[in-house]
Amino acid sequence: MSGIVIFGAGGRAGRAVTAEALARGHQVTAVVRDPSRHPDIAAEGVRVVRGDVRDGAATASIARGHAAVVSAVTPASGPEALAALGPLDARFFADAADALLHGLPLAGVRRAVPIGLFANLLGADGRPVHDDPAAFPAHLRPFALSHAAGLDRWRTAGEDVDWLMLTPPAGLDPAGPRRGRYRIGGETLPASGLSYADLAVAVLDEIETPTMHRRRVSVFE
Repeated sequence: MSGIVIFGAGGRAGRAVTAEALARGHQVTAVVRDPSRHPDIAAEGVRVVRGDVRDGAATASIARGHAAVVSAVTPASGPEALAALGPLDARFFADAADALLHGLPLAGVRRAVPIGLFANLLGADGRPVHDDPAAFPAHLRPFALSHAAGLDRWRTAGEDVDWLMLTPPAGLDPAGPRRGRYRIGGETLPASGLSYADLAVAVLDEIETPTMHRRRVSVFE
């Protein structure tokens, strides 16, 4: 098997992972819900396909023959887009995890790297950041809880899928340089930031040479 599937390839994280994968010589299958909205992601080495990560049968079909899957999906990117989205599907991330956990074994794909949300890490008081309105806006808490429900699905899954959730800090820098280095932490929110480019470095490192298995970790500068 070869190649990497990236669900949510039209977003900032998905685009960064695509660029890093191509730079390392990987073929990429870029999955987006509406390819017409993302004409610029087509490139040599990239196959753009329409798909919904919550569809287990489609997930299996798309992933078959690939070495790994990255899930960088989100119903909306950024606080403004989330506010404009209206009522949030509380099951979005749980359904996405369920579909991947169902579809990837059918496709014969073991490695999955979902991208986590900083608000579900623990603050200095030991509570999830999303429980502290001073650290995370209360009106975005349903989004964080949806993300947390997805994490719960990964954590309660069996061993058919070798997953690792990489969770960057808040305020990822879209224009930040690729330094090619990062640090891995635990369950606590790190104090330093990270660029999307270096998040992508961490993702590709863990696809090419997996060192962590079936756990959620933070990744930061």
